[in-house]
Amino acid sequence: MTIPLDRNQTGVIVVDIQGDFTLFKHGSLAVQQTDQSYIDKVVAATKQLKSKGHKIFATQDFHPENHISFYTSHKDKTPYETIEIDGRSQILWPPHCVQGTENADILIDNTLFTAIIQKGMNPKYDSYSGFFDDNGIKTGLDNILKSHQVDTLIVYGLATDYCVKATAMDAVKSGYGVFLIEELCKGVSEDTTESALKEMISAGIKIKIFDQVFERNKKRNQTVK
Repeated sequence: MTIPLDRNQTGVIVVDIQGDFTLFKHGSLAVQQTDQSYIDKVVAATKQLKSKGHKIFATQDFHPENHISFYTSHKDKTPYETIEIDGRSQILWPPHCVQGTENADILIDNTLFTAIIQKGMNPKYDSYSGFFDDNGIKTGLDNILKSHQVDTLIVYGLATDYCVKATAMDAVKSGYGVFLIEELCKGVSEDTTESALKEMISAGIKIKIFDQVFERNKKRNQTVK
């Protein structure tokens, strides 16, 4: 089953395809199965969507060196611990996507993007979602999408169980129809990825494969005698 999509109202969000999240770039927080073949597949899909007339948007983790999500910002803490900060849970990650570093760069030709939305710049708050940080402050993505008359979104990127899920869920909460392209996403772990997919489906997000994005009109060739 293919999905008929209006290219003028359907935007694409490419979530955090950055060096530090990939094996391809030996990232500090590399997600499983993010080798060169995965990056090549994401790049090809993004170019194809662009060629079909869809507006492409990207999110980019863009942290200061002292970001609260880094275990190095907390004395005697280790990577992947969860701590409480001001009544909220915070997973502590290895430093990643630090402003000004090569592995903070997006691994796709930036000229393909209508806009790049940077997130996680406030040192006191994490920002998995492309729409809001953990303090509920808007990133500006919603306003940008609305300014381009976008009401439906195709979402893919890294990681399925964190920033992709948070972005897709906030998109639904913000009133957008959402299609997630599963094979263009990779997750941190199998268990949390499976749970994230179930949560997204329950929220009304449609999980699809890339070939289902386009409506294919098959026309028979007619021979005029």
